[in-house]
Amino acid sequence: MVIRREFPELPLVGVGAIIIEGDRVLLVKRAHPPIQGQWSIPGGVLEVGEMVREAAVREACEETGLMVEPGELLGVYDRILRDPEQRVQYHYVLIDFLCRPVGGELLAASDAAEVRWFRREELPALQLAEDTLEVIAKGFERLAR
Repeated sequence: MVIRREFPELPLVGVGAIIIEGDRVLLVKRAHPPIQGQWSIPGGVLEVGEMVREAAVREACEETGLMVEPGELLGVYDRILRDPEQRVQYHYVLIDFLCRPVGGELLAASDAAEVRWFRREELPALQLAEDTLEVIAKGFERLAR
């Protein structure tokens, strides 16, 4: 069975790695649709037979070159993008984990055009999705405890 990302028949499960180090969070600039050219959390689609935390580790490494250790579940979010005729063009259920970098070398790879650390005060200028800002803020809060 071929799974279509664009105009899917069913929602796709995606995972995200909220990678925080000190007062910075790691983001990737997307090289492909649906949010090509925009900054977002490293992550991607869950593969058949893969556990969600394993997927977060795999996707983080594929996109950033870093090995991460997934920790706390920070949230589950809906991402539904519609075309000009209001048809569902993309539909993801996103599962985001707080992750700690444990190795590797920072390098934009896979579908990431660029990878970069951002300080909290730089985030508003990036025009991230509201739920993306929310889950990053949760990550900083959890680490501050």
